[in-house]
Amino acid sequence: MATTLCLVMGQINPIVGDVSGNVKKIIKAAQHARDDLNADLIVFPELTLTGYPPEDLLHRPGLIKRVDKGLAKLHKKVKGIAVVVGHPSGTVRDDLYNAASVIYDGKTLISYFKHCLPNYSVFDEKRYFVEGKEAAVFDFKGFKFGLTICEDIWFTSPAALAADNGAEILLNLNASPFRQGKSTTRELQVKQRALENSLPIVYVNQVGGQDELVFDGASFVIAAHGERVARAPAWRQGLYPVEVSRVGASVSLKGDLAEQETDLDMVYQGLVLGLRDYIEKNHFPSVVLGLSGGIDSALTLALAVDAIGADRVKTVMMPSKYTAQMSLDDAAEMADNLGVSHKVIPIDPIYAQFEQSLSDEFEGLAKDTTEENIQARSRGVLLMALSNKTGAMVLSTGNKSEMAVGYSTLYGDMAGGYAPLKDVYKTLVYRLSEYRNSISQIIPVRIITRLPSAELAEDQLDQDSLPPYDVLDSLLEQYIAQDLCFEDMVSQGADPVLAARVIKMVDRNEYKRRQAPPGIRITSRAFGRDRRYPITSGYTVNSKID
Repeated sequence: MATTLCLVMGQINPIVGDVSGNVKKIIKAAQHARDDLNADLIVFPELTLTGYPPEDLLHRPGLIKRVDKGLAKLHKKVKGIAVVVGHPSGTVRDDLYNAASVIYDGKTLISYFKHCLPNYSVFDEKRYFVEGKEAAVFDFKGFKFGLTICEDIWFTSPAALAADNGAEILLNLNASPFRQGKSTTRELQVKQRALENSLPIVYVNQVGGQDELVFDGASFVIAAHGERVARAPAWRQGLYPVEVSRVGASVSLKGDLAEQETDLDMVYQGLVLGLRDYIEKNHFPSVVLGLSGGIDSALTLALAVDAIGADRVKTVMMPSKYTAQMSLDDAAEMADNLGVSHKVIPIDPIYAQFEQSLSDEFEGLAKDTTEENIQARSRGVLLMALSNKTGAMVLSTGNKSEMAVGYSTLYGDMAGGYAPLKDVYKTLVYRLSEYRNSISQIIPVRIITRLPSAELAEDQLDQDSLPPYDVLDSLLEQYIAQDLCFEDMVSQGADPVLAARVIKMVDRNEYKRRQAPPGIRITSRAFGRDRRYPITSGYTVNSKID
């Protein structure tokens, strides 16, 4: 005789620190799963009650008190369905654990403490938590479930320990941030654990943006023989049922398989969701950006409209005497295509006033990038003034390639509250623009095909100051993501003069990046949380040991 159970993957979008709001989401989802999906058990992501990552909020005893009250509310309010939730447990700065608890009809059936605490890349859990050591296996309606949390699944021991303690199904709670290629890597890793232990694994991941990080969801189930038997869509909150059944000694799971997204779709939707959540969770009424007629601001505008709608996006074209007419035309066409408010505010009068005010100080000195930066900073002042007056957040439009080598103006085009393209190389900006146009033609083709220019001087082109972007991005990938040194880059075919030049540009512009707005992480090595380099450093491309 078959035994069945309905398990639901609760792919939700918690808000860091909003324990009360997160508890309400858990209760609502659990009741919906029970009443509308006939669910017996619902599994939520890692640290569901606090959101992830709570960072130094975990040093506040008040947060843990709120978590305890939230757990008490779940005991009181959720009946008729078992709820698996993540939460911190213990005492701040003493024995705080990253925990998962199973709550059923007013009782905690069992709690598990995360064994493997990641302390690399964007993770620093050893700053807050101590490691658990015990397995957690519980009986529920004829099945034995084991618990693990996120990083545990990347190591052999936690899953093996659960299996040794009788687990037939492994529940893995996650807050796994997105980066390119991460979905495939996750599934391969979970498949390996499933095959090693001959047991199915339910992998539940959170969805949503949190400052620089964005979580893609894409929860899934891997069967004991390694096949993916259920998958939730990426970037979408929802409740995704999985049928658990037993015939004799055999346990099987099955659910719907969402269509696999393309790499470009994953990146584009991640940028949209990351931007949307930053705006909404920080309660900005709208955004404003400088629309230059170039590809970076065009893609940023597309992301903004897709994130929050045209009625909450304002664009400003701020031409100077160096601005080409086609830039004015293309910016206006782009704004019209998306139906956003678009204004033109020339900066020549502002720039002229700066020139006059600085004429005595600049007398006898040749023009250089100083005058170019004054133009960029004039635009930054205008955008920030509009932000202050209206409450709209300024979107900085710079990309990763520019940020890497300092091809940007501090307090100018770097000004803003958020930089959606901060981790997007210029070559990827082009690919994403073409991808967005494949959905609907919104970016004028000339914006994509014309040679890029900052338009801060006569006949200026980016290629006058930088290597071609395909070459530059390849060198940046080697130096930033792969951590190759100059000698290794040259041994792999890089031009030594060009490699040395790019390395020097990256190193000397660390001070700019420290003052840049946050932006969405999509690569394995983003500026900020991923890459923490000293500003003051004697480690240069020419450093030698005599």
